[in-house]
Amino acid sequence: MILKALHYRTGEPVEIEVEAGKIARVAPVDAGPAERATLPYAAPGLVDLQLNGFAGLDFNRSPIPHDLPGTVARELRREGVTAFYPTVITNARAAIASQVAAIAEACEQDTDAAACIAGIHLEGPFISPEDGARGAHALEFVRAPDWELFCKWQEAAGGRIAILTLSPEWEGCGAFIRRCTDSGVTVSIGHTAATAEQIKEAVASGARLSTHFGNGAHLMLPRHPNYLWEQLAQDELHTCLIADGFHLPDQVLKVVIKAKGEKAMLVSDAVYLSGMPPGEYTTHIGGRVVLTPQGRLHLAEQEKILAGSAQMLLWGIEQMTERGIASLADAWDMASVRPAGFMRLPAGAGLSAGAPADIALFRQDGGKLRIERTCKAGKIVYPGEAGAGER
Repeated sequence: MILKALHYRTGEPVEIEVEAGKIARVAPVDAGPAERATLPYAAPGLVDLQLNGFAGLDFNRSPIPHDLPGTVARELRREGVTAFYPTVITNARAAIASQVAAIAEACEQDTDAAACIAGIHLEGPFISPEDGARGAHALEFVRAPDWELFCKWQEAAGGRIAILTLSPEWEGCGAFIRRCTDSGVTVSIGHTAATAEQIKEAVASGARLSTHFGNGAHLMLPRHPNYLWEQLAQDELHTCLIADGFHLPDQVLKVVIKAKGEKAMLVSDAVYLSGMPPGEYTTHIGGRVVLTPQGRLHLAEQEKILAGSAQMLLWGIEQMTERGIASLADAWDMASVRPAGFMRLPAGAGLSAGAPADIALFRQDGGKLRIERTCKAGKIVYPGEAGAGER
């Protein structure tokens, strides 16, 4: 298969030759103005490190239906997502074991789930018990880090827990982080009330990431020091951002990107109401919530309080470019090759020879981005039919 498109970074026409599920060649080609106008952009498939659910399908309900993970993988194709980390949040011991086991079982039985689920993100329960920092996580299930318990969950998950979000404020957390990192798990700091010194110790012990920076935090913090400044100051930490236009103001996004450079990445952190029409819903975590026509999800009785993210990575890229925070190419990289590279996925190579042929073909309509086709491992999986520029 050969795809002819405009390269997302240069805007120049290229041919992308695909062979045996990988990119065999990316080469410039001639195209006049009329032909250019017919070509979509080609970019690496999007990679979401934190996804709680999509299109009414929830990774945090028990039991998880056996077909749910694969269905989510297939639904995400229309969003240009070719890899993701289903996120299981703070819950009872048995519930977490059941949820991660269901995801693992789906990966064994469903080829689409296996291809697109790059690992599981366990967000909690080893987080801060404090209001504000805890976010919407249930206090009754928050607990101190427990290595034996984590190993039981990892066993239930078939070794697929790849990211663990925790707060390093607990006693002995440094040793726990070292054990996690030695076992190949990426430890991320989030939902924390840790001191600057505890953040430093966590990084020295192997923590490499900040979970949805600036969210899951207290409304009021000391001017300095505090856990936000310290995470920004730690050069070893990569940083995840929710850029939906609601969770973080523009100036925070700009400052984090300036501080972190290529270590800044986008996540959706989307709940299962993402991809659903506007309206009022009753959820098992937030109760009655409202998804507005503008895409904001808030509590029905307290409009000022967000009830999670309801937007996908594509929306975040649009927000970043429309608001002048980043170029389209850089914003796209923040949601594709950067997270893939961070998690050491082969897709981190992007649009280059030898990389997996995980490709999103999209068009720009004003400030909006529309996925035209999604290619996974060299196969067009959305919408499933050959289109312009393909032969």
